[in-house]
Amino acid sequence: MAIIKTVKGVLPKMGSDCFLADNATITGDVVMGDHCSVWFNAVVRGDVNSIRIGNKVNIQDGAVIHCTYQKAKTVIGNNVSIGHNAIVHGCTLEDEVLIGMGAIVMDHAVVQKHAIVAAGAIVLENTVVESGSIYAGAPAKKVKTLSAEQIKLLETLPDRYVMYASWYEKQ
Repeated sequence: MAIIKTVKGVLPKMGSDCFLADNATITGDVVMGDHCSVWFNAVVRGDVNSIRIGNKVNIQDGAVIHCTYQKAKTVIGNNVSIGHNAIVHGCTLEDEVLIGMGAIVMDHAVVQKHAIVAAGAIVLENTVVESGSIYAGAPAKKVKTLSAEQIKLLETLPDRYVMYASWYEKQ
């Protein structure tokens, strides 16, 4: 069973049909929409500020979602995929975004709709990742415009994670 902890009297709230892996950790001021998944060893830590997560968001293995005390909350839109071992910290991810494996998105950054942050990229504080773009590198910079096929992936990948979650027996 996932580790779900109350912090300062606030218990995380999950929407309907969410999958929480046995060793996922969700703490504090976290509100998660419907059909979300938090995978193995992922941490969603709303202890120092709030975390708001839309519908059909998948937070993959080893990812960390956090925020900054009295400075930066985390807001994640709908149909967002956060790759393995990524760090999403005190920022905003709009709808239909992909954060690649091992990427880092820092405080007050905004990743606009239909954008990809490439694996291993570091999105510095206050950066705006433009809609329709792929950002890569350290620090992350725009490297190309998304193709129609890549935009379609952003729209359909969250449904795959809803399917993957259905393969795990409810306990």
